[in-house]
Amino acid sequence: MIKHSISLPNESSGYWFIVNKGRLFLTADSQVPHGTLASLTIATEPEQICWLGVYQQQPCYLLVDHDQISDDSCWHSARSLLAQCEALFELASRALQVALFLQTHRFCGQCGSAMHLVHWELAALCNKCGHRCYPRIAPCVLVGITRPGQILLARSTRHKPGFYSILAGFVESAETLEQAAVREVREEVGVDITNLVYVGSQPWPFPHSLMTGFTAEYQQGDIVCQPNEIAEAAWFDLTNLPDVPPQETLSGRIIRQLQQHYLQVTGK
Repeated sequence: MIKHSISLPNESSGYWFIVNKGRLFLTADSQVPHGTLASLTIATEPEQICWLGVYQQQPCYLLVDHDQISDDSCWHSARSLLAQCEALFELASRALQVALFLQTHRFCGQCGSAMHLVHWELAALCNKCGHRCYPRIAPCVLVGITRPGQILLARSTRHKPGFYSILAGFVESAETLEQAAVREVREEVGVDITNLVYVGSQPWPFPHSLMTGFTAEYQQGDIVCQPNEIAEAAWFDLTNLPDVPPQETLSGRIIRQLQQHYLQVTGK
């Protein structure tokens, strides 16, 4: 369990996830700082210290820093850790999401009064009206769709030309993951799917997403791209893929899993 508002002596040692304005501090060689609290090069006392978990038998802490950033090159997205270590990426994602929760729940969204962190869990409570908030988690579905020898890939309007991925979208209120997957595919490219199978999940600091991955088979329909959302979409041969997300991401893992399965079945 995440523990907030903890006090540590300067000789405390561990991994330090320092967050400032949604970005993570990394050392000159792109590492998460490791050592004693006293050895850290932050100019001011952190506003908040939280215990996040354990990595390589060492405690991991979040330090919320609001000092003015002087060297922008030291501050990075959590994605910088993806290729380095999945466990560190997950801890960095947790640090960024907890820091965002602390930043955005200083005041009650129901009555406007100041909120206070309760001591027995990670939650903000308004003592005036009793409103309680927890860190937000926004589930998102990823769907890798295939038909014999091919995979359906799309390019978001936010991505560079030539870069494609599987379809994705956020789950709506009172909707199951499976319903969201079917709806998002139909909305984004106009096709129907069948044989939906759950693959896995991955936390993603976007800024507080939980990516849930599925595979599915094409059922019917012609590709019709959703305006302002999908720039282009097409069927690609599984033996000749375009530029796709790296395998450290859930979307990249699903694409390669489908490709590998096809190659094993066909012997190509």
